[in-house]
Amino acid sequence: MIGGFALAMAVQTAPIDWDGLAPFPYRAPPIVTAEMQAFVQREVATHKCSVTPAGTQSMTVDVAVLVDANDGIRVTVPRAIQCPTVEQYAAALVAGFARNNLLPRTAGSEQWYKTSLTFTWK
Repeated sequence: MIGGFALAMAVQTAPIDWDGLAPFPYRAPPIVTAEMQAFVQREVATHKCSVTPAGTQSMTVDVAVLVDANDGIRVTVPRAIQCPTVEQYAAALVAGFARNNLLPRTAGSEQWYKTSLTFTWK
């Protein structure tokens, strides 16, 4: 457990080449539910996001995903958008969406991927 925490801390402090990451190979695309959208809307409405422009009705969070050699999800790292609760929420959602939802890979080693979640509300 401590090793996983140390890995996550090391990953978060190292710069990620977001443009260089391959798209996450989902078998089935994730579905962002109305409840998930509502959570993000509440975070924005209560001003927990420091740079969310007034009138914003959408927010996208990029998430880097480290897949191990056995196709397990090692760690998810959200890209900073100045809204920590939504960043962490998106990273947790991606971890759940990714488990057992990976297309067969040819890589026999760890590999980083990128995915994005977009939350939209009215």
